[in-house]
Amino acid sequence: MLKSSPDILRLGIPNGSLQASTIDLFAKAGYKISVRDRSYYPSIDDKTMEVVMFRPQEMSRFVEDGVVDLGLTGSDWIQENGSDVHEVAELVYSKATSQPARWVLCVPNESKVQKAEDLAGGVIATELVGFTKRYFEQKGVSVRVEFSWGATEVKARLLDAIVDITETGSSIKANNLRIIDTLLTSTPRLIANKKTWANPKHREKIENIALLLKGAMSAREKVGLKLNVSKDAMAAVLALLPAEKSPTVSPLADGQWVAVEVIVEEKSERDLIPKLKRAGATGIISYPLNKVIP
Repeated sequence: MLKSSPDILRLGIPNGSLQASTIDLFAKAGYKISVRDRSYYPSIDDKTMEVVMFRPQEMSRFVEDGVVDLGLTGSDWIQENGSDVHEVAELVYSKATSQPARWVLCVPNESKVQKAEDLAGGVIATELVGFTKRYFEQKGVSVRVEFSWGATEVKARLLDAIVDITETGSSIKANNLRIIDTLLTSTPRLIANKKTWANPKHREKIENIALLLKGAMSAREKVGLKLNVSKDAMAAVLALLPAEKSPTVSPLADGQWVAVEVIVEEKSERDLIPKLKRAGATGIISYPLNKVIP
């Protein structure tokens, strides 16, 4: 499918496990992406953009070749493919947590292997073939690295070891495997084709997208608080609020009261609200945020 116009910016989003979280992130950034059944060409509510879905493993190649102008993929696949692209922004989001993904070298719990050097002459299964080969070559350890088409954890007991991706380590533990080394830590990146990035008009658009995506990410773990405070209680209430940024304080019709608005970490909200109430705050409202732009 050719671009409908050279002025259109084509965005590649990853399908598979990252698809839903990517679409959700774009929604919070202000872009509505709709995926039709069995279609790899989602619609987007921006007439200057088109969207196509690829496997994240392939994304950096398609961005480098100009099939798409920008895309989201892990830094692991950029390194695996050796792609020459412009990295616009790091976006730490994922299907499960906000933790970076790790590619780890694993063996069964019962294995005698304690370090990579103990695998000399062995067979390793992984989807990250190129990087894994370079890892063992740098250590001077001769192994055979085979591509894994899936269910990699199962192969740890059929071969000698595996290199697999994990965020929490729960799947590794569930399969009675033991991590003996971390090869690579990876986070999602917004990447652009270098020719596209050199075009001032496209570059501005890409920078705008990156700004909004980062703002959406910043808002994920924060909430807004609104509350009313009498001037007599204001010092006590303000002392409870985060000190790094001043809250917004606005006068109310009753001259003895003010409205206070502030952004706080969501995890602190449950402890903070009762304290604010006891300090004299009333009419406390907590609301979610879509974007926080510094």
